[in-house]
Amino acid sequence: MTKTSNEMWGGRFAAGPDAIMEAINASIGYDKRLAPQDIAGSRAHAAMLAATGIITDKDAEAIREGLLTILSEIEAGNFEFSTALEDIHMNVEARLKTLIGEPAGRLHTARSRNDQVAVDFRLWVREQCDVVDAALQGLMKALLVQAEAGADWVMPGFTHLQVAQPVTWGHHMLAYVEMLSRDRSRFADARRRMNESPLGAAALAGTGFPIDRHMTAEALGFDRPTANSLDSTSDRDFALEFLAASTICAMHLSRFAEELVIWSSAQFRFVAMSDQWSTGSSIMPQKKNPDAAELIRAKIGRILGANVALLTVMKGLPLTYSKDMQEDKEQVFDAADNLLLSLAAMTGMVETMTPQRDNLRKAAASGFSTATDLADWLVRELGLPFRDAHHVTGALVAKAEAKGCDLPDLTLEEMQSVHADIKAEVFDVLGVENSVASRMSYGGTSPQRVREQIARWKEALA
Repeated sequence: MTKTSNEMWGGRFAAGPDAIMEAINASIGYDKRLAPQDIAGSRAHAAMLAATGIITDKDAEAIREGLLTILSEIEAGNFEFSTALEDIHMNVEARLKTLIGEPAGRLHTARSRNDQVAVDFRLWVREQCDVVDAALQGLMKALLVQAEAGADWVMPGFTHLQVAQPVTWGHHMLAYVEMLSRDRSRFADARRRMNESPLGAAALAGTGFPIDRHMTAEALGFDRPTANSLDSTSDRDFALEFLAASTICAMHLSRFAEELVIWSSAQFRFVAMSDQWSTGSSIMPQKKNPDAAELIRAKIGRILGANVALLTVMKGLPLTYSKDMQEDKEQVFDAADNLLLSLAAMTGMVETMTPQRDNLRKAAASGFSTATDLADWLVRELGLPFRDAHHVTGALVAKAEAKGCDLPDLTLEEMQSVHADIKAEVFDVLGVENSVASRMSYGGTSPQRVREQIARWKEALA
């Protein structure tokens, strides 16, 4: 059964779509989120049409007032969205016609839904870049609080999830500050590139009306209008860059979430997670599960999936607009929602988690974590080539392992049985506090360097 012709399509079609076509074609169920951006773009377009004499000031004022009324209706939850009208653009235009009559039909002069959706979507993604940046700053500040509290707390550093060398808690927290700072820069770079206005490119070729694209670009906060009308309506690089940056950011959050899952386990006991961010078991009363961290760890699946989905949609499309591109928004909306949720949850966990200093220190002293310090001492004090020092240290580790003790527990005589020139001073470098204090190279884990980096980041985020 067919419906009557959709008047927004004009006179080309005698009959409207049937129910299945309407269902696959409509996007209003999700693109209504673009309402504020759509109305902002329409207001800028109407003002420009009046300024260039394309429509009268009277019509422009009626359009402006009508759009503000629609925005207030949407914000109040009183706007009735219609699937039959397909998308946010046609829903707004239909309501505008009801409110102000004939002038509403002049709003679409010198534009198309192609450049209209392109500018709406850019405005939305640009706003999300700013929201994500603020969330990233919040998480970085929470990490700095943790870093400052434990700038000199010793913990094990790992490679292959095996104890490698002692580091400081503050140094470990700052590693994630550095990761998140790169995320911030990626979103900022993407924002700079996307900050060009496609409005005025019309369907694909531009328009014969004497429009002022620089005026609308400035009104909407863009740096400039886009320079090629074909590219303007077909480009979704801005959405792909947002998704790419979101994917890398979600990967960073997932890595940290994995560490929190491990650290909060009974086998590690490096951190105690707040009850606010944990759950229990329906059958095992002793359980305290790090569910928030596990869910964050999983979110990259959705965000990476959105990235791959949109890349796949775009990869085979000829210039310019194809209806395939309607599949862009749901992916980006979902990714943005889940990234912001993950950032908020991670910030909450970091703010409320309690590092277990004694357990961290005990673990740092295990697993022959000062073996590299011993090898370095043999190079500095005895003049051994590093490869020879490495061999001597390996032999000492094997001796300690056979004895069932750690390196500092070997006697001087046992050490001298491997290399006769080893002196009692070697024990000074085998303490984990001495180990971390010696790592004074720029970017190293010594408490002094850690505090310098904390001060730098606190100033940068102030």
